[in-house]
Amino acid sequence: MDLKKVIRDVPDFPNPGILFKDITPLLENPAALEDAVGRLTEPFLSRKIDSVAGVESRGFIFGALVAARLGVGFLPVRKPGKLPRETFREEFQLEYGASAVEIHRDALGSGPRILVVDDVLATGGTAAATGKLVQRAGGEVISMAFLIELAFLEGRKHLPGFDIHSLLQY
Repeated sequence: MDLKKVIRDVPDFPNPGILFKDITPLLENPAALEDAVGRLTEPFLSRKIDSVAGVESRGFIFGALVAARLGVGFLPVRKPGKLPRETFREEFQLEYGASAVEIHRDALGSGPRILVVDDVLATGGTAAATGKLVQRAGGEVISMAFLIELAFLEGRKHLPGFDIHSLLQY
């Protein structure tokens, strides 16, 4: 299936000059969603993955589905103040400001092998912060998987040493 055909371009969202890749049509299409999740999961079926870390918010959708297919647990990586127990926090810069992500301090224990999943790799800030969080919490990032990579933003440059898998490149 050509997944690019079910992703809609929305000009000037969230700011003028930005061409937003809207994945909601893909999420609304059962065949497209099934195909996307299968293709995100496939490279990791033969690799030892202990848990999937999904990045808020759309990474929760894909991450939970990939975790279920792999038969492993799901770890939420959240925006600040959303997790109820003690957390690690990692701050990072976005194209239009600063942000942070958090993970529970006791989420990983010692040494689990983690697959990070999110919907979009853009500038790499969120992904890099998530990788650092997993490492601080005692995990090893086996790979990072994305539905979409906005290659023109060169996010991979901010993820040295991480194995990157993306389904669609723009």
